[in-house]
Amino acid sequence: MGSKWRKAKLALGLNLCVFVPRTLEDSPPPPSAVDSSERLSDAALLPPVDWDTCHRPMTPTPSSHGLRLSKSGSKSSKQTCSICLTKMKQGDGQAIFTAECSHSFHFHCIASNVKHGNQVCPVCRAKWKEIPMQGPSLDLPPGRAPINPIGWPQSDALMTVVRRLPPHRDLSRRHVVPLFQAPEPVIFDDDECLDHQPVYADRSSGSNNVADNNSSRTIAIKTCPEVSVAPRLKSYDNFTVLIHLKAATTIARQNPGGNQATLPQLSLTPRVPVDLVTVLDISGSMAGTKLALLKRAMGFVIQNLGSNDRLSVIAFSSTARRLFPLHRMTDTGRLQALQAVNSLVANGGTNIAEGLRKGAKVMEERREKNPVASIILLSDGQDTYTVNGSGGNQPQGPQPNYQSLLPSSINSSDNNGFQIPVHAFGFGADHDASSMHSISENSGGTFSFIETEAVLQDAFAQCIGGLLSVVVQELQVGVECVHRSLRLGSFKAGSYPTRVMVDGRRGFIDVGDLYADEERDFLVSVNVPAESCGNETSLLKVKCSYKDPLTKEMVTLESDEVRIARPEIAGQEVTSIEVDRQRNRLQAAEAMALARTTAEQGDLAGAVSILENCRRMLSETVSAKAHDRLCLALDAELKEMQERMASRHVYEASGRAYILSGLSSHSWQRATARGDSTDGSSLVQSYQTPTMAEMLTRSQAMLLASPSAQRLVHPFLSLGSQPKPR
Repeated sequence: MGSKWRKAKLALGLNLCVFVPRTLEDSPPPPSAVDSSERLSDAALLPPVDWDTCHRPMTPTPSSHGLRLSKSGSKSSKQTCSICLTKMKQGDGQAIFTAECSHSFHFHCIASNVKHGNQVCPVCRAKWKEIPMQGPSLDLPPGRAPINPIGWPQSDALMTVVRRLPPHRDLSRRHVVPLFQAPEPVIFDDDECLDHQPVYADRSSGSNNVADNNSSRTIAIKTCPEVSVAPRLKSYDNFTVLIHLKAATTIARQNPGGNQATLPQLSLTPRVPVDLVTVLDISGSMAGTKLALLKRAMGFVIQNLGSNDRLSVIAFSSTARRLFPLHRMTDTGRLQALQAVNSLVANGGTNIAEGLRKGAKVMEERREKNPVASIILLSDGQDTYTVNGSGGNQPQGPQPNYQSLLPSSINSSDNNGFQIPVHAFGFGADHDASSMHSISENSGGTFSFIETEAVLQDAFAQCIGGLLSVVVQELQVGVECVHRSLRLGSFKAGSYPTRVMVDGRRGFIDVGDLYADEERDFLVSVNVPAESCGNETSLLKVKCSYKDPLTKEMVTLESDEVRIARPEIAGQEVTSIEVDRQRNRLQAAEAMALARTTAEQGDLAGAVSILENCRRMLSETVSAKAHDRLCLALDAELKEMQERMASRHVYEASGRAYILSGLSSHSWQRATARGDSTDGSSLVQSYQTPTMAEMLTRSQAMLLASPSAQRLVHPFLSLGSQPKPR
């Protein structure tokens, strides 16, 4: 054993790590110590790797099992690592480092500590002359050169080490070290070059393959007047026409090439790659299970991005830092992104504005651009650095300036259209739902309310399921009057920008991107004059122009003219159920917005009354009497909102966020996570697309297959909110 001690001391003196040969007295390694057959993509399916102080593990050679010191004369097997506060046991496959001051630590913990600039002992604060070796791929402290000039391969052996790191534990007991010590470039123009080939998205693994040119993608246009037959001599001031759009269904193909008898049958979908920036709250309130679940959810996102998709990670607390540059999610990129995410430590305040500024900077300064770009923002708190006032969370008080949170480059009011949407996720009962909703609304994104811990990964899955299925971009809907006497009235288009030309005969709706299978419904009102002769009146024609994101070609489609029959004498007018149901949706959304405003003024009883009146009105409509599913969903949603306004406490904890998430969903006609469910079978999930549902199913299957994940989310504890009354 003396020789082993001498080797260990020599290693420390030379800044090297020697993996000591195993002896008979050493315990055998765990069976799964090294398994080169495991795939890299499995890393995201594992329990969250707790790298709160360990940015990157030291990689042992496959024939080694870590540096272990002698059992005699040392109590390292019973010692506790002062950084991660876990036991240092022999035979668990982890190297143990003993410093010149005689204090011992896990080697990967202390190496990460040094990597972040700490060159003193965390226990006795003695300044070290010699520091542990770090891998050359890590950022060394200023003035330090890497010892080993040989780069490490991104191999299965490294992922084996990732799997053997200790699982998540309570972060509040840990020694928190500075996270962002590496220098950050002044300009974020270090994005990884694109693969310019069009891609297939392998829906079973998230990888990309080259696409052919035979995929057809288009928009189906359907129009419907409120009545199909109107008396010739009758005029209408606000005659309603429904414009219904549906994006192309994803195209299922068999895996091309190879032996079809041995290859699995994969569902391939032509799609364009995505640039995604995640802006993540790591303030002190995220410590514990929240941060562990965030890491797991990000692992799912990383695993399901394709090799041509690019990801950047921004972390913010009191300040913000770009943790990971905009890189492609190849095997190497995924590994590096996982390491960056798993290095997160919860500490400090909440500076949302600074986080978004860094996220926008990544998008603005990238040298190349993927066709689809989006920002995901997650926070569980309120910005305490930028927003003045607290009107969003108090019945009375000054209105906070939420516009100041959003950089001008991604603010729709400063740009004609929505270039970089921010999809905001409010986590738990303490986040500022008003600010998160404002950020998403002004950028063209959605706001989701994550009430319970268990929904976080599913909410992310639903979101990226949409982002990875964009089939239409820059969609603009044009409406033109056909009859010479017709003039356009109002557009009912939710949050989509609309405009009517001066002559009143033409108007436009700027829609932007559509996911595969997404539908949009808009109501246009026109004046219909009486006719002295003729059996029909031509009202409108609709034209859609958009960019095909794969070919980058502009496409124009036109609908047939909208006509109504004009007999001299007509029977009883029958209102179209399609038009009626969309009127109900818009009226319900208006009631939600009015109820929310009333509640913010302190009148919860008045807000509940507004919702009750809307429910009563809906019950008397044509679609309700026909048991229309959308009408039933709206009634269930309004009832849920009433229950979440039972008291000021319940409203503050969940009611405000639930209503704002519902408003976001209806105004953009896009699915959001609301409360504790993203279940597509839920009545309030009317906008969920098949690709969203597929990604959601994949997320839930992963969680069910992972016992550690079930331990994290069980028993689905609410994040500080009280049970809503029933």
